[in-house]
Amino acid sequence: MDVAALVGPRKATSSVCFCLSHRLCSAENNALRGPERAERVRQLCAQEPPPGVVAYLKGEPVGWAAVHPRSETSFARSRRIPHVDDLDVWSLWCFRVRPGHRRQGIVHALVEGAVEHARERGAPAIEGYPVDNGVERVDPTMAYVSTRRVFERAGFTLAARTGSVLDGFPRVIMRRDLRAG
Repeated sequence: MDVAALVGPRKATSSVCFCLSHRLCSAENNALRGPERAERVRQLCAQEPPPGVVAYLKGEPVGWAAVHPRSETSFARSRRIPHVDDLDVWSLWCFRVRPGHRRQGIVHALVEGAVEHARERGAPAIEGYPVDNGVERVDPTMAYVSTRRVFERAGFTLAARTGSVLDGFPRVIMRRDLRAG
């Protein structure tokens, strides 16, 4: 499974995030261990809408972005990342680019792929929750949320500030309206 190659552990018995922490309730997320996590991702990938988009380079999976209706994620209940309004937005919250393929524009392609994924399924808008790091470098282990600048380059605008901080940087809500072309 291509998603597992991107977000899964090197060792099948490890219990890494697998991009499930914002998709499942806390109890289920904490209960799943090792191969059970991979199986849960397979189940999610078989559902409509799929839990994200994959970027390929010469047939090889090189990048992942998690995107889903906010109402079906933990962001629906977040106290730190507020709702901007009552619009039924989609959330774009996690990026993973395989080592050896970073700094090649794959994150930008993933953002556009996520936008199209949401648009094709009728989303009125899509929002992300990146760090607002200015020109400062973000630790690669914390770069999974991306940066404000990446979202701005993709036509997103600042919708709100949040109470969330990651790696010392404030997170913001960046939104792109999908209702008009």
